[in-house]
Amino acid sequence: MADYHFVYKDLEGASTQWDDIQRKLGNLPEKPPPFKPPKFTPAQDEASLPKDKSWIDEKSEQDLEDLEDNPDLDDDRFLEEYRKKRLAELREAAKVARFGSVVPISGSDFVREVSQAPPDVWVVVILYKEGIAECGVLMQCMEDLATKYPATKFVKIISTDCIPNYPDRNVPTVLVYNSGNVKANYVGLQSFGRRCTPEGVALLLCQSDPVLNDGLSGNDRSRQAVIDGVRRRFIEKVVTEHEDVDDGSSSD
Repeated sequence: MADYHFVYKDLEGASTQWDDIQRKLGNLPEKPPPFKPPKFTPAQDEASLPKDKSWIDEKSEQDLEDLEDNPDLDDDRFLEEYRKKRLAELREAAKVARFGSVVPISGSDFVREVSQAPPDVWVVVILYKEGIAECGVLMQCMEDLATKYPATKFVKIISTDCIPNYPDRNVPTVLVYNSGNVKANYVGLQSFGRRCTPEGVALLLCQSDPVLNDGLSGNDRSRQAVIDGVRRRFIEKVVTEHEDVDDGSSSD
């Protein structure tokens, strides 16, 4: 009589003739397929990949500086020029990101934060006192402008910390600095017109100098360019408010 329980090994592993007969009769499940390792594919060498704009865009500022003497770019004038352009964009973006809000300072910070600011940075200093309504009105406008013009530095300081015994009747006071010098000053909320708005404050600040800088205008920081931008935003705001009023009237 044949030994149907003889154990043998095939490609699928250990089995018996008895198991094979039972599988044919449907009494046992089919054996799992034999294991096949995945096809080996060697990893690509990053240095051998073709270089294009997307390869440059993925680099940080430090990476782009390190690529200055990269031999892979020596024969590709387009990529080298694009590297320089991208590096300049990153540096400009980092410069803009320095500001963007009204930062509180103390008297001991004044020289470092205001007088010693770089010559290409305009500094708007707001002298204020807590609890005075006019200071709150102007501060709201300054917060709005600080967001719109992040390349201009806005700081606020309690008036008597900046100037001892400074009269409360003179606050809010705004001082405009550049290269360590006072370029303009505005005393009291009335200096900004009957109705203090961010647009009105912006136009006043730019009366004689391009104080406000959004960081997106490249080298065009002329006074007229800033004023045109402020006027455009003002017109857009008026149109939006007018449309909102019309929508409210029609719904009634």
